[in-house]
Amino acid sequence: MKKYLILFLMAVFAVQTSGAQSSCSAYYPLVDGANFQYTNYNKKGKEEGQINYTVTNVESSGDNVSATMMMEMVDKKGNTYTSDYNMACEGNVVKIDFKSLMNEQMLSQMGDVEMDISGTDVELPNNLSVGQELPDANMTVKMKMGGAINMNTNVETINRKVEKQESVTTPAGTFDCYVIYSETRTKMMMTNQTFPSRTWLAEGVGIVKQESYNKKGKLMGSMLLTQFSK
Repeated sequence: MKKYLILFLMAVFAVQTSGAQSSCSAYYPLVDGANFQYTNYNKKGKEEGQINYTVTNVESSGDNVSATMMMEMVDKKGNTYTSDYNMACEGNVVKIDFKSLMNEQMLSQMGDVEMDISGTDVELPNNLSVGQELPDANMTVKMKMGGAINMNTNVETINRKVEKQESVTTPAGTFDCYVIYSETRTKMMMTNQTFPSRTWLAEGVGIVKQESYNKKGKLMGSMLLTQFSK
């Protein structure tokens, strides 16, 4: 349960660190039918599972775009977790409808649980530049799991900064990217952990590569874009 929740929240935050390819933003195409497959690897480079995204129900009104993001997570044992939620692009900001995260399909996979999700969106401007600092963001999840068992989780994305530009090659192709450094701070019950990470973003595609590190800066795991179509 705890591991799934953290993976789910980080997967959602991974989507948020991209913008929408329209007049809203140059990153991440909110195009009906667009598909993204990401493969997760452990620190030794061994495959740990996949996350698949499909964009559906895209609607446009002037410079505003709304869409549904369908997400499927598959772990290394073949267990599958699915969810879908609503996204909206307004001006230069992509917003996620936090209430839509609590859909019946996701909750049924987590057992008998009541959930309340709130937070602030990750923002990504159209024009990135090396050395640019980006706003923080956070997500708070309050869970009630039968009886008097309560669990609160807070995930913060802090110290975001554009470090450099770099070309990256994955099974999906070769992409010119901006590299964004950030730290993810997770507070769950008595646990308080901070994980540095780097994200490689390509215009019109979004996340191409992501690496997470321990507090000593050693690689803990990575994620690569392995398939992409729109």
